Amino acid sequence: MNQAAMFQLSYGLFVLSAKNGEKDNGCIVNTVQQITTTPNRISIAVNKDNFTHDMIKDTGSFNVSILSEEVTFDIFKHFGFQSGRDVDKLKNFSDYERSSNGIFYLNKYANAFLSASVAETVDLGTHTMFIADVTDGEVLSQVPSVTYAYYHKHIKPQPQETKKTGWRCKICGYIYEGEELPADFICPICKHGASDFERIV
Repeated sequence: MNQAAMFQLSYGLFVLSAKNGEKDNGCIVNTVQQITTTPNRISIAVNKDNFTHDMIKDTGSFNVSILSEEVTFDIFKHFGFQSGRDVDKLKNFSDYERSSNGIFYLNKYANAFLSASVAETVDLGTHTMFIADVTDGEVLSQVPSVTYAYYHKHIKPQPQETKKTGWRCKICGYIYEGEELPADFICPICKHGASDFERIV
C-alpha cells in the first residue's frame, strides 16, 4: 500500500488543551471531527503517550483551538515537539484566554475554539477516542482553517540537504541514523511510527 494515499484525506490541525488542578497542557492533533449535530458531539483520537491524553481521561473536559492559515511553525514546535510532562507550555506564552470551563484556548492563530465534555471513550490500542458533547464555542476570525496539506506545503520547513544515512520522519523531519529502522520505532518528536519514515542517503 502507498501510505501517501492517507495524506490525501482532508485533515485539519488543532491545539487540544486540558487542565487538571493547577496544571495546564496542550498538544497538536489532526483527529477532530463532528459526529452528530443533535446532540452536538465531536470525536478526538489522542495518542496515549501524550500527557494531554491522561489529563482528559482524568477530568473529562477539553478545548479544541481550530488553527488558521495564520499559524506559524513555532506553534507546532511549542505544542507538538515537547512534552507537558517536562515543560510548562503556558510559561512565557501569552496568546491564550480561558473559556467558561477554565481551560485555555488560543486567541491568536486560531479561527475558533470548542469546549467539550467527554461522554464516551473507545480504546483504540495506541490511542483513545474521546466522544464528547460540545458545551461552548466561539468564532475568533474569518481566516481559513489550516489543513494538513497546507501545513506541509506552506508552514513546515522543507528538509535540508543532508549527507546522513538513515531514515527521515515524513511528518516532522526527525532523522534516525542507521542502516535499518526498527519496525516498532516511534518518532521521539511527533510519535508517528516506522511507516511514516523514508530512507535517506
